[in-house]
Amino acid sequence: MEDGFGLWDVIVSMFWFMLLMTWIWMIIAILGDIFRDRSLSGASKAMWTLFIVLIPWLGALIYIFARGDSMNERTHQAALDQQAQMRAYIGEPAGSTVADELRGLTELRDSGVLTPAEYEAAKAKVLA
Repeated sequence: MEDGFGLWDVIVSMFWFMLLMTWIWMIIAILGDIFRDRSLSGASKAMWTLFIVLIPWLGALIYIFARGDSMNERTHQAALDQQAQMRAYIGEPAGSTVADELRGLTELRDSGVLTPAEYEAAKAKVLA
């Protein structure tokens, strides 16, 4: 028998470490969802938090079964909100200039998609 760590011991240790990291990530995600949910009252948030902290395995499983679908919806909505905020902050797409937009409007007018009045209104909006 060897006295040191063998390859198998390292692999098993890595497995348990990754399992621990996954567990910590899941608890943080659940607690974040509890506090992000606007439909829960303060008392409900406190009860869920106590349940998760005092009886973590059971609390996490019950939370996922009871509120997993709405947790997914809130996460999806938060991602959409963040994307909308980023688009609002950045403004127009990178690489798009006023000249590019005017060129596009001219092509639309020349192809008959825009009337001359619509073209002038859109041009004034781009130049403003």
